[in-house]
Amino acid sequence: MRINRRFTVRTGILLFAVSMSRNAVPAQQLSSSGAVQTSSPDSQAPIVVTLQDALQRARNLDPTYRMALTAAGVAREDHAQSRAALLPSLIYNNQYLYTQGTGLPVAITADTRYIANNGVHEYISQGNAHEVISGFQFADFNRTSAAAAAARANAEVAARGLVTTVVKIYYAEVVARRKYANAQSATDEAKRFFELTQKLEQGGEVAHSDVIKAQLTANDAQRALREAQLAMDSTHLELAVLVFPNFNQNFSTVDDLRLPPPLPPMQEIEQQAKAKNPQLYAAMQSARAAGLEVLAAKAAYLPTLTLDYFYGIDANHFALHSPSAEGLIPNLGYSASATLNIPIWNWGATRSKVRQSELRREQVQIELSAAHRKLIADLKSFYAEAEGAKIQLDVLQQSADLAAESVRLTSLRYQAGEATALEVVDAQNSLVSARNNYDDGEARYRLAIANLQTLTGIF
Repeated sequence: MRINRRFTVRTGILLFAVSMSRNAVPAQQLSSSGAVQTSSPDSQAPIVVTLQDALQRARNLDPTYRMALTAAGVAREDHAQSRAALLPSLIYNNQYLYTQGTGLPVAITADTRYIANNGVHEYISQGNAHEVISGFQFADFNRTSAAAAAARANAEVAARGLVTTVVKIYYAEVVARRKYANAQSATDEAKRFFELTQKLEQGGEVAHSDVIKAQLTANDAQRALREAQLAMDSTHLELAVLVFPNFNQNFSTVDDLRLPPPLPPMQEIEQQAKAKNPQLYAAMQSARAAGLEVLAAKAAYLPTLTLDYFYGIDANHFALHSPSAEGLIPNLGYSASATLNIPIWNWGATRSKVRQSELRREQVQIELSAAHRKLIADLKSFYAEAEGAKIQLDVLQQSADLAAESVRLTSLRYQAGEATALEVVDAQNSLVSARNNYDDGEARYRLAIANLQTLTGIF
């Protein structure tokens, strides 16, 4: 009878090996509170957010990324304005001028007291084609083109950085749910093991020290469960802030960590980094813009040609014709002017501006050199991190499998009276730790890939 009871009670230990070798509660089915998702006609189904959905939502909400897009748009409009400055402008002027007359009858004189105007009444209604030709405009046109290209590259840098942020937070939420599921299973098994040791103690089969150890383990499992709950809720809220404009918490994520992306060989990564690295391209365009800024500043030493062509009315009567002693004379006419401004002296202001632009060019060239060195270092570092994380995945998976097997074998030994409660508890803790480490390893590999793609783009 004692043997049968011992076999029946200790068979519960084997359930731990079976339950922990599987996911007792799939991570995908856990809500933010850790409860199992159930279909209820009265509750609204949570929104399922994939990684791509999270990326798209974050692009519309992230202020840093939107700021980079705004800067790119402003730079593009600056280039459009500099292009427009190279072309003639057309405006239409309408003006009425009144000047006090001499007081004499018009038949005697039509002169004014002030010579600023051509008569007591003067009407101006004419179009003006205006063009300014200077070296500054051509240099500034090219400078704004380079600045716009640099701004677009910086926007791409911000976009790739946002991908890294989203990947980190997204998979932190996924891993937190996995760890909660592991902690929940460990808590249940620790409770069952504690109840088992109490029954065995009552039957005189184990010492009271086994009960104490089992109770301590159950208490630690409860504390770990609360910490896992807190971590899961925290990552869930952090992701909600990132992807929802109205702070919606009723959503679930898709656990796709079991499908890791491949890691291309280093030679292919280097080729993609040289061709598709936005940081290096932005630095190159900034250096080009700084060089053109120097040319624009030096253009102030050169003459500026201004051309104007007027057509319309500039007469004492607002009409197509004006009366005169000879009859009606036409008021419509045209005039043209050309002005050549030659700079002579401005107290060294132009020289100072040239020196300013040269200083900025030197600084940008230093930044370009630093960006190139940083690209090489980051490429090697990120690739080594991704490669190491990928290799560790196999080791961590093997450790999780071995830990599950260790729980099974230790449980069998405990059933046969060859193992102690301490060995069972250590095996249980090792299994939970191994599973958590494997989950962290999968998230680490995904983050390493995202960091590497900030330099190379999607591969």
